[in-house]
Amino acid sequence: MLSLEEIRKKAQTWLGNEFNEEIRKEVREMLEKDEKKLIDAFYQDLEFGTGGLRGIMGAGTNRMNIYTLGMATQGLSNYIIKQCGNKGIRVAIAHDCRNNSRYYAETAANIFSANGFEAYLFESLRPTPELSFAIRHYKCQSGVVITASHNPPEYNGYKAYWDDGGQVVAPHDRGIIEEVRKIKSVNEIRFDGKKDKIKILGKETDDLFLKEVLEMSLNPDIIRKYSDTGIVYTPIHGSGITLVPPALKLFGFKNIISVPEQDKTDGNFPTVKSPNPEEPDALKMAISRAVETGAELVMATDPDADRLGLAVKNKKGEFILLNGNQTGILLIWYILSQFKEREKYKGNEYIIKTIVTTDILDRIADDYNVKCYNVLTGFKFFADLIRKLEGKEKYIGGGEESYGFLPGDYVRDKDAVASCALTAEVTVWAKSRGKSLYELLIDIYVQYGLYKEKLINIVRKGKEGADEIRAIMKGYRKNPPEIINNSKVVKIDDYETLVSTNCITGGKTKIDLLKSDVLQFFLEDGSKISVRPSGTEPKIKFYFSVNTKLESAGKFEETEKLLDQRIADVIKDMKLS
Repeated sequence: MLSLEEIRKKAQTWLGNEFNEEIRKEVREMLEKDEKKLIDAFYQDLEFGTGGLRGIMGAGTNRMNIYTLGMATQGLSNYIIKQCGNKGIRVAIAHDCRNNSRYYAETAANIFSANGFEAYLFESLRPTPELSFAIRHYKCQSGVVITASHNPPEYNGYKAYWDDGGQVVAPHDRGIIEEVRKIKSVNEIRFDGKKDKIKILGKETDDLFLKEVLEMSLNPDIIRKYSDTGIVYTPIHGSGITLVPPALKLFGFKNIISVPEQDKTDGNFPTVKSPNPEEPDALKMAISRAVETGAELVMATDPDADRLGLAVKNKKGEFILLNGNQTGILLIWYILSQFKEREKYKGNEYIIKTIVTTDILDRIADDYNVKCYNVLTGFKFFADLIRKLEGKEKYIGGGEESYGFLPGDYVRDKDAVASCALTAEVTVWAKSRGKSLYELLIDIYVQYGLYKEKLINIVRKGKEGADEIRAIMKGYRKNPPEIINNSKVVKIDDYETLVSTNCITGGKTKIDLLKSDVLQFFLEDGSKISVRPSGTEPKIKFYFSVNTKLESAGKFEETEKLLDQRIADVIKDMKLS
């Protein structure tokens, strides 16, 4: 780690005329008055990782600002030129609602245009899935979206995409990182944008995107019959406001109820603690609005509208939250069942899930004779697989436990716009059968077994925390558990060595995926425990999955409690509570 003297010298280089006055002023104030803030801002460089940049906004090498963003954009531009030449290059740029997002997007567009590229910049905030669509539609070589997803208001970020509309994967991710690291000075950044090279995207692109979303509808006749079904939608101050309500209307829904306070675009997210649809607090206002209006469904999207949170009525008429696994179960089952009913299968269809997403999706796919591919965590791996299978097999849906779902292949990232519209359709389809969405979910559990999942995040900050997380993973590899909660460990999958070990026979098989620091323990009773350090935050994640037969819908709550207790016992036995 740099000494305080080295940090001060590094900071003083940011007082030169190549930096704007706002940045210079902030650096001067840190040098004179705030040593702690100075250290945090300059002790390291904000790392351009495989997913791009993400950090707190402000002056400094360890902060999101136009200079760290500029170095990333110049490095990406240099890589694109190496790969594709410098003639006829197109790049799309989108941004969400966050503070400075427009400023950063315009800065990126200027840098791309200064490098001779045509920069397709959206006129205002737009959902991330539309950026993915635009890259493909306008035949761009690359694209970026300015967003920090559901992070707190002080954060912003920068995600890079390749020509298939998916986030960059190998070998492009490492190649881009190398080029970004070669940029040693802000003087190497070409900020002098060329206005004639910047093309503004607006309603015409929205309409093209929404036309593809509409293609996901499988039962338009049922929607027409139940078009007045009350649906509350909140963008939580984010970009979903631009496309989710129009998508619902295009599907045929007429009773779309807003949460006016949260329709206002605001990067400070004033009505919530966190703009994260996984958090119950983020849906409180929407649920209150649903109770007030008699609505049947509540939907919320995160700031860049790629993830979806749901609340549905239980048998008592109370709104409860569904998790990402449950949303994926409903959408996958609906797509597969309706494909069968309409005789749409051609025999080459497949779905995708991540290795930490509920295994009931594998069972549903097996039942419909559809392949289910398991990939590493992250939708970039969905996009990569779809690209590899293009022209051979047909992707028809897939999701991950962290509230992301993609119902079609015209986008190559999580798509909460289409997922919202399709969820509303599943709701009225169930209604036409005399059921609620909640009751439909329980019926699926009766058919395939009740699967229950839980995620625990253990936060360990700083260098000591990172060392502790590494030690935890090393300990599990060196001395793996043989029994967890009185159930034998029958298989261990290690994605770092790419070896699957049968603990009963000692046999080993190769795992056909990229390397990743993930361990999975499979127990004799059908339980599964997955352990992985987070790639973006100072935490280690433990995913617990248990299952059992559900004899009838009437035994759902009783059986669910048994599974909750099993998870609690596993957590206690692993000394995580």
